[in-house]
Amino acid sequence: MIRQRVLITAVVVTILFIGLAAVLAVIFRPVSTERVEGGAIARQNVLAGSTNPCVQCHANSTPGIVQQYGHSTMAAANVKCEDCHVVAADYPNAIAHEGTYVVNSPTPALCQKCHVQEVAQFNASRHGLPAYVAVAGSQNLSEIHLAQYLSITEGQPSPDKSRNAIAALEGDAITRFTCYGCHNIGRPHEDGSAGECQMCHLRHEFSLEQARKPETCNFCHIGPDHPQYEIYTESPHGIAYHTMGHTWNWEAEPGLITVEDIPAATCAICHISGIGAASTTHDVGDRLTWFLFDPVSTRRPAWTDNRVRMQTVCLECHNPNFVEDFYTAADAATERVNEWTQEGEDLRVALMEAGALTAEPFDEPIDFAIYELWHHWGRTAKFGVWMQGPDYAQWHGAYEVLQALAEVREYAVEHLPGYVHPRHPATESGGGSD
Repeated sequence: MIRQRVLITAVVVTILFIGLAAVLAVIFRPVSTERVEGGAIARQNVLAGSTNPCVQCHANSTPGIVQQYGHSTMAAANVKCEDCHVVAADYPNAIAHEGTYVVNSPTPALCQKCHVQEVAQFNASRHGLPAYVAVAGSQNLSEIHLAQYLSITEGQPSPDKSRNAIAALEGDAITRFTCYGCHNIGRPHEDGSAGECQMCHLRHEFSLEQARKPETCNFCHIGPDHPQYEIYTESPHGIAYHTMGHTWNWEAEPGLITVEDIPAATCAICHISGIGAASTTHDVGDRLTWFLFDPVSTRRPAWTDNRVRMQTVCLECHNPNFVEDFYTAADAATERVNEWTQEGEDLRVALMEAGALTAEPFDEPIDFAIYELWHHWGRTAKFGVWMQGPDYAQWHGAYEVLQALAEVREYAVEHLPGYVHPRHPATESGGGSD
């Protein structure tokens, strides 16, 4: 009898193990493709012939969505439309639809039914509430969201949680298409969650390749204040991607990527993907040493652990001496830029205290020069250093910092009593006698 029970138990465990392995294989396996005439790729649509009522209806009303989802690994794993969209009648923002209730755009609270770890990591990241608060401020957050925000390391460097002054000046008619186009990646929802997963994982294919490629990050990380994509493009890593990326294995199994799959750094490889001994994370600051986005950068609270995690990625290709020398030099460059931006901040405070600047933000040309000194050029110089983009570190960064600082110094000579220009010590301020 005991032997029979053991045998039955062993059979059941084996069946469960095989079943689980099969499910995981389907989820992480690329949807099958084959070459057709002309070299194009024909992809299998697993929803073809589906009897699911959502699929049948939306194949006529929104056929693009059905086509996209039919090619996804989620559809291949039998994740149905209802699994993500159908909610209880009293769920926040639920709408009546065909005899049930749905949400148009599932929130992270719904995503975390399957992706628990990913959502938890995202919630601790700069992409979470700190991204939203950087524009909207924290004054309108619910108690739940405020508590969550205050617990996030990424939210601490900025002591002023009020609405961004530029956003307030432009107004909602503009920021709907500008600031919030990116910063809504961390926007709060009425169900207590925060974030927009679909900003990185585009609906409805939810493609690994799409999420892993630098063009996805380019949607936000571009422009004078955070030109990471442009810097990456000119870097050795970016050159490798743009010339050889079409040969890389973008569908490699999550958490098990090797340098044979993706042999050079990308945004995802450095900040998110599990490669070699580095674990996957959806906290994009988990491997960073500095708060580079700050006016005057400081080291992150867990910077030593973060550095080890990032260097674990670097060591997949580079030797320890190279990595250590690079970090030492990049630290020194960051501190040098800090000296310039700190001087700009000190002059701003002194000019405010002397009444040489009004309390109203951005009402004089000098306000823009002071802001751009750190927000555009200081950041770009630091990003260029760490991402190995010499043109951005220099001509779009350090040079522009010095030019803006010269303008602020000259303004101080004219308006700040007793100020002595550091490069022209014989010239003392007239104290605004004009």
